[in-house]
Amino acid sequence: MHRSGLVELDAVLAVARRGSFRAAARELGMSTSALSHAVASLEARLQARLFNRTTRSVALTEAGARYVARIGPAVAEIRAAAEELHADDLHPSGTLRISVPRESTRMLAGLIGEFVQRCPDVRLELDADARLVDIVAEGFDAGVRLHDQVPQDMVALPLYRQQRLRVVASPGYLAAHGVPLTPDALAAHGAIRMRMSHGGLYRWELEHRGQLLQVDPPARLVVGELQAARAAALAGVGLAFLSEWHIQQELDAGTLVPVLDAWCPPFPGLYLYFPGHRHLPPPLKAFVALLRERDAAGLSPDAPARAGAAA
Repeated sequence: MHRSGLVELDAVLAVARRGSFRAAARELGMSTSALSHAVASLEARLQARLFNRTTRSVALTEAGARYVARIGPAVAEIRAAAEELHADDLHPSGTLRISVPRESTRMLAGLIGEFVQRCPDVRLELDADARLVDIVAEGFDAGVRLHDQVPQDMVALPLYRQQRLRVVASPGYLAAHGVPLTPDALAAHGAIRMRMSHGGLYRWELEHRGQLLQVDPPARLVVGELQAARAAALAGVGLAFLSEWHIQQELDAGTLVPVLDAWCPPFPGLYLYFPGHRHLPPPLKAFVALLRERDAAGLSPDAPARAGAAA
């Protein structure tokens, strides 16, 4: 249908109901001339006269009466469909699929908890994967990744604005083996290294005053998941290079001690990203709205749901 077709159909139906161009224009909030032009444009495109007009009256032609009888129910269905879409925005339902980095769900606990309370009819699926996922090709509504991993053609919203990796060890390990004061000193220490999804070991990326280093400290233990690396560091196995998101409690308690902090500056953190920013599916639209509300309130994604959030 022509882009203005629905306006023209509304105009025809209003004139048929009111029996007057002036009354129909008032009903639709249009000028009489604009309404008359809409009807004339449709008649020209249909190559048929829909109304007989005189200076005193307006009446449907035979063809016009048949046309109105056919389009009336169809226009009503179109209006109902639009209202249904609006209702979906107010009470979203369906499935929301989000690809997230492995072991990051704990960091999103507060946001997820509040969303589930607010949108009980939405089924939330979090797919945790260490690899970089093409969210469009694999059927996800959105993804969560570090800022520099987000494709440039995506809309990105911050979850955690900053990330920081810390070189840490247990107090017992440092007492027994000494504290490394420079990156070169790491060569004399045992390290807990992470095996990446591609098979290689993650190289520790350090930076100080513009000097960038990628360090391969001797591996005393190689693991494939964060929980194992944290547990090994707590047990005194060696130095580990871990996100402070995952070890904040241990840092606060002093069970893990940071070293080489001058070489561990913060950088942009986790972002939610999705294709386009117009006409989002209702579940994703609701998730984005909640994220923005919490960000405006200064709440991190792992903060508990606010009191009364489910109301």
